[in-house]
Amino acid sequence: MRYTFIVNPNSRSGMGGMIWEVIEPELIKKQIEYECYRTTYPGHATKLVRQITSDGCEHTLVVLGGDGTVNEVINGIENVEKVILGYIPTGSSNDFARGLGLPKDPDKALEVVLHPGQIKKMDVGLLTRAGKERRFAVSTGIGFDAAICHQAAVSGLKVLLNRLKLGKLTYVGIALNRLFHDKPVEAEIILDEGEPKKYKKVYFAAAMNHPYEGGGFYFCPKARSDDGMLDVIVISNLPKLVVLLLLPTAYKGWHVHFPGISVMRCHKVCIRTKRALAVHTDGEPVFLRKEIKAELLKEKIRVLTV
Repeated sequence: MRYTFIVNPNSRSGMGGMIWEVIEPELIKKQIEYECYRTTYPGHATKLVRQITSDGCEHTLVVLGGDGTVNEVINGIENVEKVILGYIPTGSSNDFARGLGLPKDPDKALEVVLHPGQIKKMDVGLLTRAGKERRFAVSTGIGFDAAICHQAAVSGLKVLLNRLKLGKLTYVGIALNRLFHDKPVEAEIILDEGEPKKYKKVYFAAAMNHPYEGGGFYFCPKARSDDGMLDVIVISNLPKLVVLLLLPTAYKGWHVHFPGISVMRCHKVCIRTKRALAVHTDGEPVFLRKEIKAELLKEKIRVLTV
């Protein structure tokens, strides 16, 4: 098997490049046939992968980066059914790896790539907003969770905590800040083109392909990335203090037992809000919108897993 590595050397504030310098000698020593493409700017991975997969042939792509790099790669693939995806996590949140049970240790992750326990067929999400489409691997959301992603993308705190190997705390710190500055909004949720469900004081709504989001929040414990379904979570009609107290319970998935937390399953969802809110796909910021739609592609992508 020939591997094509898509390496984001800037992930986790430069840690990605350092990890690649350790990984590459192992590939050479093991006489693995590979080629490497390094990203140099936001969106570069999408452009590279689009060029690589435009030949219509099968490819084994290995992403070395964070969830954002996975998102860029997913969006560059011409035909997801002709790609086998491997992953060596080097980001701050690594929810993609967490959801698939992939090891965080780079050496162990490389072993999974070279000697996978199984090749899993994974669903790929599709976000539509204002007529534009963008794929997602983990989740897409609107509101509070997306605002956190927007701020994290430009936060100096993220750079500092990454250097201290505490990158996941970036999302916790920003979440506390956004919680007390952002106002909840009225929204309606339409599942599978059914009757609209109206919600007051919505903090955020997310459609999830994997159970984790935002650096380990276990928002949709029953979400499975191979079941052809999306899990939708809505947090609404709660005082901010209660939301603050509930956030830590979301690391264990206990939040789903409390009033104000709605978790539903569907094939497609439409989320409409009274005012434009931040939107994200796999933690990558998208422009403010009042409406988003999410569903799954008919095609699945193959992923190297344990």
